[in-house]
Formats: sequence, C-alpha cells, structure tokens
Amino acid sequence: MQPFVYMAAPARIVFGAGSSAGVAEEIRRLGLSRALVLSTPQQKGDAEALAARLGRLAVGVFCDAAMHTPVELTKNAVEVYRTTGADCIVALGGGSTTGLGKAIALRTDAAQIVIPTTYAGSEVTPILGQTENGVKTTIRGPEILPEVVIYDAELTLGLPVAISMTSGLNAMAHAAEALYAQDRNPIASLMAVEGLRAMIEALPRVKAAPQDVKAREIALYGGWLCGTVLGAVGMSLHHKLCHTLGGSLDLPHAETHAVLLPHTIAYVEQAVPDLLAPLASLVGGRAGTGLYDFAARLGAPSSLAALGVRSDDLDRMAELATANPYWCPRPIEKTAIRDLLQRALDGARPE
Repeated sequence: MQPFVYMAAPARIVFGAGSSAGVAEEIRRLGLSRALVLSTPQQKGDAEALAARLGRLAVGVFCDAAMHTPVELTKNAVEVYRTTGADCIVALGGGSTTGLGKAIALRTDAAQIVIPTTYAGSEVTPILGQTENGVKTTIRGPEILPEVVIYDAELTLGLPVAISMTSGLNAMAHAAEALYAQDRNPIASLMAVEGLRAMIEALPRVKAAPQDVKAREIALYGGWLCGTVLGAVGMSLHHKLCHTLGGSLDLPHAETHAVLLPHTIAYVEQAVPDLLAPLASLVGGRAGTGLYDFAARLGAPSSLAALGVRSDDLDRMAELATANPYWCPRPIEKTAIRDLLQRALDGARPE
C-alpha cells in the first residue's frame, strides 16, 4: 500500500426520485430565504415553474447560462444576483447552469443548491471552467463547491437520448482519468470503477427505454461518483484536450468528451495499461478500443469533423494543448497529440 492523501468533498447529497420537491426545505436548512434560480434558455420554462413553486423564497430567474461559462455572461448574472438581493442560488440543469452558479459563487460567496438534469458531474467538484477571449481556464477552490446537490431521476426523463449518451460518456471521462491521475488514491479509484460500472450498465438501458426511471437513477448515481472523483484528483490529458478544443473552437462540451475519450485513453493506455486494466475489464479488450466500441453501440458521435472541427484547426490545437500541458503518465509530444487529434477528426478506431 502506497501512502496517499484523500480529501473528501463536504457537499450534502440528496438522492432519490421526487427529491427535488424538497428544494424549499434545503434553502431553509441553510438559513437562507432569497434564491436566484438559474437555467439555460432551453430550460427557462422549468426554471420559472420551480421559482413559482418556491414562492417567496425565489427572488428571480436568470435563464441565460451557456456552455464554457463565458466571463461576460457571468458578469451579467452577478449583477442580477446583487440587484435582486439574492442570498443563494438554485441551479437547475446541466454543466452549463452548474458552471454559471459556481462562477457567481466565486465572486459573491453565494451558497449553491444544484439540481442536475444531466450526468455531467460538475455539481460535486470544486472546479470552475470559464472562457474569456476564446481561452478556457480552470480554477479550483472550496468556495466553488456547491453546498447541496439534489439528484432526482424524474427530472432526467425528458433528457433526449442522444444527449443522455454523450453526457454519460462525459461523466465516464472523469472516472477514467482518475484511474491514472498523479494524485490517485484507493478511495477515488474505488469510486471511479463503481461509477464506470454504473454508467456502462445504465446507458444502454436508457437508450433502449428512456422512460425507465430505475435506469435513469443508476445513470445519476454513476454521474455522481464520476464527478466526485473528478473533484478528488487532478485532471490529465483528456480534460486538457477537451478544454483546449472546447474553449478555442466553441465545441459542444459533452460531445467533445465523447469523441475524444477513446483516443485519449488509448494514448495513455500505452504507458500505464495496468492502471487502466479495471476499465478495460468493464468494456472488454483494451480500454481505448473498448470505449470506442461502447460509444458506437450507444450511437454517440465518433468524429471531431461531425462537431465542425476542420483539419486546418489541428495544428493550432496541438500547439495550444502542449504549450502548458496537464500532468500525464505518458510524455506529451506535439506530433503524437497531432496524430491523436487526426484520428479523432476522422472518427478512426484507436489502435
């Protein structure tokens, strides 16, 4: 047994179908009474309905959350937060809404209650990714971690199948990288493997029967675990590439993770196959190719070209990704990363 350090995230987790009915109770439990409800434009109706149910506990709704958390947008949201006299945030939605809530909390110390409707997992991490001038950067700190997370599978029944699949693969990326993180530890690895197992069980069931609440619960459970390990250990090559491409080219977040995941895992697997053996066992064969085949069975996008990336983008992306790389157990070489991106652009199966 090697020495290790494990930092437990102190968030309160409320899990169960129908649990979102207790939002008002959670606001009061925090000793607060003036919530600003957040969502994306697509979930505006749901956010307004939630605010109506909260009644006097809600002071407003901000429905402009966007991918990659643009700093300019955050400034607008902070102004609304302060103008309304809010003392907490209720973020309803996926990673974009959660990210906006974190960005507001970073600037105001607002308490956060998050109700995830996807499997992104960012609701249980002390990490904020935000974009300014076309560059996405990450910040980590205890003030960014939401205080309460409510997982209600009933709220995910309307999540389209295609988004469910890519969101689930996004969550799996967090756990896969935890297995070889520089600061990995036995507790995080246990959660990572269990999170991966849950997702591999749940996603095919969700695809076959989107209204299966039990399958949705397993997926939310997996998303929670995968997100938790992302908050417990450092990120590596996969997240660096996703942040680089997503922030620079304004790509859809979950889809970018889904496309890149088999390729980044295959790249690292060449250096540390032993660390990725638990994942390889779950998907069959090798980890990288197994993930590619699993994603294909889910009908997830397999090429960066399908997301709008062009061949002439790749040299610049490889340059950006290797200029200030995250730690990785395999050396980060620009030519090798350029080759990885080319395979991902083409949708080729990893070797």
